[in-house]
Amino acid sequence: MAGQSDSGGQEAKKKIIEAWLKDDGVLVESREDSEKLLSRGYGVQRDEGLLLAFHEALYLCGRGLLKVIDGKTGNPVSFQLLLKKYKAAEKNAWIKYLIYRDLRSRGYVVREGFGLGVDFRLYGRGEYSRDSADYLVYGIYEGMALSIEDLAQTLSQAQNLKKELILAVINRRGEIVYYSLSHLNF
Repeated sequence: MAGQSDSGGQEAKKKIIEAWLKDDGVLVESREDSEKLLSRGYGVQRDEGLLLAFHEALYLCGRGLLKVIDGKTGNPVSFQLLLKKYKAAEKNAWIKYLIYRDLRSRGYVVREGFGLGVDFRLYGRGEYSRDSADYLVYGIYEGMALSIEDLAQTLSQAQNLKKELILAVINRRGEIVYYSLSHLNF
């Protein structure tokens, strides 16, 4: 019938958020979009808007929720070009992105790590903004050289902060296995 909306099985169109490529991430200028993303654990608030880390922008682009535009040319930025920009800034860009994507797709809120060799802070489902993160995630690629001393130091620092250290290991097929570390014996 004319004038009636068709809700029979058709999914409502998702609003695609527009953002601008910057040297240090991707900027969402819209206040409404910034607040929406920030409340869901994305980005860092800046004066000019919400700055998304490259892995956050890649995740949102991959889900079809974000359109990134090159501020210099005005052209849309592809997923591959955004990944290339991320790789220029971060040597383990692909590893970090895969871990981030996997954890987000499982319903966790994942925030940038704060040093200690930690890639991410991980909040339990539904726990973001209520408290600090209980978990720290340290990502590695299978076969990657890893200093056991550095890992032991990171574990010790995590325990001093009363956090659980999670080792995320990506195998050669791109599958991720998570290990909880409580102590290391030499």
